[in-house]
Amino acid sequence: MLTSSAITTVVQAALDEDAPWGDITSEYLIPADATATAALVAREPGTLSGATVFEAAFTLTDPRIQVDLLLADGAVFSAGDTIAVVSGPARGILQAERIGLNFVQRMSGIATLTAQYVSIIAGTQARIVDTRKTTPGLRAFERAAVRAGGGHNHRFSLSDAVMAKDNHLAVLTAGGLDVTTALTQVRQRLPHTTHLEVEVDRIDQIEPVLAAGIDTIMLDNFTPEQLRDGVAIVAGRAIVEASGNVSLATVRTIAECGVDVISVGALTHSVRSLDLGLDVTIAPA
Repeated sequence: MLTSSAITTVVQAALDEDAPWGDITSEYLIPADATATAALVAREPGTLSGATVFEAAFTLTDPRIQVDLLLADGAVFSAGDTIAVVSGPARGILQAERIGLNFVQRMSGIATLTAQYVSIIAGTQARIVDTRKTTPGLRAFERAAVRAGGGHNHRFSLSDAVMAKDNHLAVLTAGGLDVTTALTQVRQRLPHTTHLEVEVDRIDQIEPVLAAGIDTIMLDNFTPEQLRDGVAIVAGRAIVEASGNVSLATVRTIAECGVDVISVGALTHSVRSLDLGLDVTIAPA
């Protein structure tokens, strides 16, 4: 969950980075008592995320600024729609403009892309989830954007669940234990509330991993035929996650293979910020 505390901490740090000693452009060009009204307008259609983050950029800059949010996160909008209206001291609005836009543009870009993935797999049993391929320091923001787009979150951090990938398994079995025995010993040491997921990249790895009583098996970079075979082998004994080579062009085919989860790193690591603009009108003092 994206908390108000997290929003304040991150947005304040961004504002401090952008204007460490104030906005000298506005201070020299704009009268101290000038007021302004600004409209956040969509230049292209999309799904909104980051409305409260956008608001925080202005209110943290100057508490006298009023932000009226006309849409909530998850709302779908068209090009030309007004998303929010900002009013108050002109200097503060101009100072906060770029930071507010940076957050809402990126978060809405993530939400919009996520919504596209979710729409494409509609009618299947699969769900779209994100990965840890997030911008350092902005994970809570980007994860919130995925949810706004109708997607779901994977584990938030390394502290949330056990997820054994190929490198983990190589080290785990280096002492001579077979993978089933090694994972069974791990399972026995884990609290009963801790989820255990294991990644495999070959069909023949599935059965030995399942024999350890894992919760989720990730089929990594499997072809659609291999995914269908893998789902049949698992036969409901674990949640099946597909990852690797997922795109808007391939996700429907992957979902139709019968997997439960499709993880998509592109939702956060290569998304395009949405084109939103702030149209400002300066009122005379």
